[in-house]
Amino acid sequence: MTEQQRTARPAGRRPTHLRPAAGAALLVAALAAGAAGCSGGTANGSSDQRSSAPDKLAADPLAAVRGAADITGRTGSAHTASELVTESAEKKASFSGTGGYDYVKRIGRLEVQVPPGAATTGKIVEVVLPGTVYLQNSGAKVPEGKWVKLDVRQLPDGNLVSSGATDPASAAGALRGAQKAEAVGTETVDGVSLHHYRGTLDLVKAADATGGRGGDGLRMGAQTFTVKEVPYDAWLDDQGRLHKVVEVFTFAGVAGSKEAKDQVKVTSTTSLSDFGKPVDAAEPPASDIFQMKPSESPK
Repeated sequence: MTEQQRTARPAGRRPTHLRPAAGAALLVAALAAGAAGCSGGTANGSSDQRSSAPDKLAADPLAAVRGAADITGRTGSAHTASELVTESAEKKASFSGTGGYDYVKRIGRLEVQVPPGAATTGKIVEVVLPGTVYLQNSGAKVPEGKWVKLDVRQLPDGNLVSSGATDPASAAGALRGAQKAEAVGTETVDGVSLHHYRGTLDLVKAADATGGRGGDGLRMGAQTFTVKEVPYDAWLDDQGRLHKVVEVFTFAGVAGSKEAKDQVKVTSTTSLSDFGKPVDAAEPPASDIFQMKPSESPK
């Protein structure tokens, strides 16, 4: 690819599909009804020059991990399964989702099942583009069948976990900020032999490497999460494509608190498969977008 992918700072309280806990607490906490302590060409891309040579896993672990997003994006599309587990000192909640991402059109769609007892029942449908997310079934004030459109800069976490899932492009894009990478070994995952890497990543550096609107969500997460060296595990194939990534984010369930008892850990797992298989994802029509007043919350 020959041009950089067009893949912030919060300005007060803005309308979101879920009500954040006090201050910086993430929207997923409200989604779980207190269960967690009160969601052009490359994967949301950075500059990447396509060559005629086939992709190959880099020998250096750090280069392999940092290059995974771009290599995965060159597959054209991928189907995904996600799991997001939130844990606080007292509560635990688990979300699961399925969907896919089209790296050429730079759009993805996820359907997320919320846990029992959550403020929202059934499933949340999410359509993601660089810097933008559409949500359906996002709150009681949103009419059935309608969508809420949000700029990810309206969300304290940049939509990395606030909808109960990390969108596939952002999950891969975060690896561009890898600062440490250790080769753990070769493992078989779903019948595929994969190379397992472990380390930490920096979301600010990931946002800078991603660039454009695709970096906005990563940058928001960097501002909100309290553990800045984000732990990750990644599984890549011989071509360097990302098959699975686990990222652990931490935020304060009580605004401004650094106490261990007030921290919420969010473990996000994204699995990718069926590379190149078409993905059904499209922006909702304008007639289906529910317009909220600036001071209004969907909850």
